[in-house]
Amino acid sequence: QVQLVESGGGMVQTGDSLRVSCTSSGRTLSNYVMAWFRQSPGKEREFVAAISNSGGSPVYADSVQGRFTISRDNAENALRLQMNNLKPEDTGVYYCAARGQMITVIRRDRGAYTYWGQGTQVTVSA
Repeated sequence: QVQLVESGGGMVQTGDSLRVSCTSSGRTLSNYVMAWFRQSPGKEREFVAAISNSGGSPVYADSVQGRFTISRDNAENALRLQMNNLKPEDTGVYYCAARGQMITVIRRDRGAYTYWGQGTQVTVSA
């Protein structure tokens, strides 16, 4: 079982930056393909970004391409999402997710991810 814990959410204004993080105790996150998803009220959980086990080949949703950066911090056993030039439509609960161990293929569909954190709220005001 992989337990994921997100942190770093908050309330910011349009154009601001924020970094959210995901950590796990007892499991090495670099063994897993990982992703960030987000969910706004009344909407389905949507893909934001994903990264390979090695930390390369990041992929992004079109809506965040060029503004968000997903990365690994292996020294801290953490997954990061740096969010720049935030917009009100970025508001939502941000979840980190991990695929099963030994799986190396990046996927955008949430059904491909086995382990989920509890989420952290990001609110961007106009």
